[in-house]
Amino acid sequence: MSMIFPDFFETNTFFIDEKVGFFKFTNAYKVYDSEGEIGLITQKLTTGQKMLRLLLKKAMLPFTLQIIDLEGEVLVTMQRGWTFWMSKITLTDNKGDLLGSIKQKFVLFKPTFKIYDEASLEIATIAGDWKGWNFLIVDNAGVTIGTITKKWNGILKEAFTTADKYVVDIVPEYAEDKKKMAIVSCAVTIDMVLKESK
Repeated sequence: MSMIFPDFFETNTFFIDEKVGFFKFTNAYKVYDSEGEIGLITQKLTTGQKMLRLLLKKAMLPFTLQIIDLEGEVLVTMQRGWTFWMSKITLTDNKGDLLGSIKQKFVLFKPTFKIYDEASLEIATIAGDWKGWNFLIVDNAGVTIGTITKKWNGILKEAFTTADKYVVDIVPEYAEDKKKMAIVSCAVTIDMVLKESK
């Protein structure tokens, strides 16, 4: 494999826990595996963007999300530009190379995310029930390769706050490659992306 696969993505179960801040201009989430904390998801906003959030709907505004490991290295950057209808989010790795993209499609309370590789070929879909927080991750052959749920059966319960939290599970058989990085990046940031789209 030509790329160095980050340790962050080697796990198959990710526990996502929102960090509650005093001002809610930006969102931040801690990420755990079964052994403990493995990284952070943060949102980057300029002062101008913070001001615009007071005047305009967040669903229109650009955003940048970053997945960061415990050493502070940015592993994946997710960016969306200005949008007025269908959102497209671009994913790049720590070298700035394209990993893929995500296109959102909303059908009432059934948000759907189509995930594409760097060649714009569809590799997976995440779809489900936002209200009930049950999502399936399905590859382009229609095979379920993961789930997103708020049920974690008490694992790492002491580490979680009372804010938003959820679990992403990827089947162990799924290859550890750029496709997995793109799919996991979308899955672990799904709550933040949905909040930005409201």
